[in-house]
Amino acid sequence: MNWRLGLTLLLLTGALVSGWSAWRQKDRLTVDGPADTRTDYLLRDFDLVALDSDGREAFAVQAPQLQQTPGARTLELVTPVFNIPAESGGHWQVRSKTGWVSDDNELVRLRGEVTATSPDGAPRPTTMRTEALDVFPQRNQAASDALVDVVQPGSTMQGTGMRADLESGRIELLSQVKFRNEPNSRR
Repeated sequence: MNWRLGLTLLLLTGALVSGWSAWRQKDRLTVDGPADTRTDYLLRDFDLVALDSDGREAFAVQAPQLQQTPGARTLELVTPVFNIPAESGGHWQVRSKTGWVSDDNELVRLRGEVTATSPDGAPRPTTMRTEALDVFPQRNQAASDALVDVVQPGSTMQGTGMRADLESGRIELLSQVKFRNEPNSRR
């Protein structure tokens, strides 16, 4: 056998093995899903105002990082500070370790050391603390299934599960409620 025939057979074998390997890799990507799971955008150190379907402010948020969830139109946030307008004026300020915003801006899920503070000048200043809070900005409502502490001047309430109307300031604790009245205390 001459050396040209041997080299040709070796190159042909190499081409077949390379083609077969590339073909198998293509099938593996198709079965496992898309290879690119990068976010469409990433914001750092930003201020954002989200509008509702009527063009009014649904909420404003500041955070060191926001990214769009890969494959969805939802948002993920790191240590966000939300300002949710109250119709009576001012904003509820809500802080947490993480946040998630639905694609239609109707649900904001806050997790980790969540603190919500009523607007400045509210007739009964209120602070809520919990580990998990769902906020519905377009309805001015909030809810939680977790343990919630509610502090107002002269009183402290604690309970598991909560519903709140942020406009009226009405807060309803759902179970295992404890109440402590401290009439001479200022918080």
